[in-house]
Parts: sequence; C-alpha cells; structure tokens
Amino acid sequence: MKILVVNAGSSSLKYQLFDTTDYSVSAKGICERIGDAMGVLDHKNLVKGTRTKNEMPIATHTDAIRIVIDALTDKEIGVISDMKEIEAIGHRVVHGGYFFSESVLVTDEVIKKLEQCYDFAPLHTGAHLQAIYGCKAVLPDVPSVLVFDTAFHQTMPAEAYRYGISNDMYEEYHIRRYGAHGTSHRYVAGEMIRILGGKAEGTKIVTCHIGNGSSISAIQDGKVIDTSMGFTPLAGVVMGTRCGDIDPAIVPYIMKKKNMTPDEVDKYMNKKCGYIGLTDGFSSDSRDLEDAIAKGPSDPNYEKCNLAVDILKHQVKKFIGGYAALMNGLDAVVFTAGLGENNPRLRWIICENMEYFGIKLDPEMNLKAFRQPNIIKISAEDSKIPVYVIPTDEELVICRDTERLTKK
Repeated sequence: MKILVVNAGSSSLKYQLFDTTDYSVSAKGICERIGDAMGVLDHKNLVKGTRTKNEMPIATHTDAIRIVIDALTDKEIGVISDMKEIEAIGHRVVHGGYFFSESVLVTDEVIKKLEQCYDFAPLHTGAHLQAIYGCKAVLPDVPSVLVFDTAFHQTMPAEAYRYGISNDMYEEYHIRRYGAHGTSHRYVAGEMIRILGGKAEGTKIVTCHIGNGSSISAIQDGKVIDTSMGFTPLAGVVMGTRCGDIDPAIVPYIMKKKNMTPDEVDKYMNKKCGYIGLTDGFSSDSRDLEDAIAKGPSDPNYEKCNLAVDILKHQVKKFIGGYAALMNGLDAVVFTAGLGENNPRLRWIICENMEYFGIKLDPEMNLKAFRQPNIIKISAEDSKIPVYVIPTDEELVICRDTERLTKK
C-alpha cells in the first residue's frame, strides 16, 4: 500500500511517500514559501538518490499538493507512474482540541470539528485545513486520515490536565492542558518499551522531545500521565523563540507597560522570547549558541548564550525529577528531536549531577550519539536508570495509523 504522509505548516508542506510492504520511503520533500511571489520545491527521490530543487509559484496549499503529485509521477524525478498508485493520505494535525483522542478517517463531520479547533492553534490548523481541502481537490477518491499531536496526551488524568481556573472557563471554552508533539512521544516511548521488554504495563519513562519547540512527557504503563506543554505549545520549557512557563501575571503587566494588544503580546511570547529573546536577537538556533559557548568568554555573545542554555538545562532537570516523583520511580529517560538527538553537550549538562537519582552518562557514548539514525544507549554501565537517544519518526506513526484505519 502506498501512503502519502503530509505535514502542512503555515507556509510550507512536507511530504513522504511510504510503501507499507516494508515501510520504506521512496520519496520525500517540502514545498516552501507558499503564498509568496515565488515558492520552492525541494524533492528527493530516495530510490535513485537524486535531489531536485526548483523555484516556482505556489499560491496555495492546493497548488502545493498538485506540485507534489506532479513531482512524484514525473518520468525523471518521480517514483510512481500514476497518482492512482497513492491509496491513502495521512495528515499530521497539531491540535485536535477536546474532540479527538485518536486518529480518525476524514469525513465531512470530522472536518467540521477540526474547523472548531481553529482557535487552539490558528496558524497550524488553518494550514492543515488547506492541505486537507487540497488533497480532496486533487485526489478526491483517496481516503485521508488525521493523526493528532494532542491525541496521545488524552490519557492524562484530570489532576494533570485541569488548570486552577473557574469551571465555567473549562466547560465553555475547554481551557485545559492538551500537550503537543504527541506523535513523537508516542513513537519513542513505544521504542523504549520494546527495549525494556515489550510490555507497557509497569514501565515508567520520561521522554524529552527537545528541538526548536520542546516538550517533556511522563509515560506510565505506556500512557501519558503528564506533559510540559499546555493549552498551547507555548507552555513548558524555554524554546527557540517561545518563552515557556511564566507567571501569568506577566502577560497583562507587559501589555500595560508596552501598550500591547492581545495579538501583539501573543506574537511576542511566541516569536520574540526563548533563545532569541535571551540572546538579544543573536539567534534562536541552538547550534549558534553552542558555537558561541565553545569560543568562551572572548565571544561577545558567550554569557547570554550560556545563560539561555543553562535555563533550558535547569528546566528539563526539574521536569525529569518531578515526573519521576509523580510516577514513584523511573525506568528510562529518552532524548529525541533536533537538540535531543544532536546536542551531546546539552544532554550532558541535563544529566550531570543526577547520580543521586541513578542517572549517569557514558561520555564516549553520549558524544557518539550525534546525527546517528540508530538508537543509542548513552548511560554508563553502572547507571541505575538507562538513558537513550532514540531518533523520532513521526511520519512512520502517521503512515501506520493511516494504513490501519483505511484498511478497516
């Protein structure tokens, strides 16, 4: 079965074409700058090992879907002879609100419910809907499945997902903790459970998805019991451009001092805080911060970059410790995503001085786990708690869910 996995952003559309015979990927790529005067298609044929990058107008996500299908079926750069070979489409969706606790087949009723989730994640949901509409227009007879980042977190108990606000706000506006990166946490937790013996029951795992956006989850018996992101992906630890958890009174205080509107302060917290804010605009990219730190005090950005990374380290440590207390134990810690997989120094300082807790890294194995496609154990042999780097594969989760639901 050939399945097209689509991940639509506000101005981009990533895609991968899977063959479920062996879950191999024959082609992948991205359409960027959708809506700009000139867009870009970056297409990789993984069968031939070729890459094609072309500039072209991409006005809408529907246009992007057409361009993707054209690339996949092209005689030179394509991997299929006809778009009819695509038997199903899997969509990554950031926020399913209170409607969706699992992946679902797309129906008119499902689309109506997703439209009601718009306010939870307007930039993401608008793009998801455009991609869904585009697929229906270009491939009208092909079934689609929605896989939600928030779905895996729906197992949280009320004591974890409820906020200390009045009941009417929860009942009328559904203000609660939803979490994010659920597809990633689900994948790496599943891999960790397999390593621990294959049975979810009795396992206690903390998964650290650390990238430009970051979230930490406590997973007990294979189910999420708490997660760091909240009503939106703004909550939790400090991120590339997002502030993470702050005193809520700071928001009206800033609005008054800077005469900001709600939309302006929302943009400020999402786009101008985190690494980019703490370094006075130097960079939101961890690699730039690590380069400045490596140069030492002679670099003008050293102190600001060092502080920014130390804040993230401090916060992740607190979540690991807090979640271990919540679960009354810990069987494993997993690092994944961009920084989790590719920043050995960050992993080291997070796990440093946690020997009392049973966590001790192997310096050599920690350094080895850099841009590796394989699962690597980075804890020392005498570490009571194993620590692993597990490369995430959200697209594979989406593919499998799509196959399961469409075959039904």
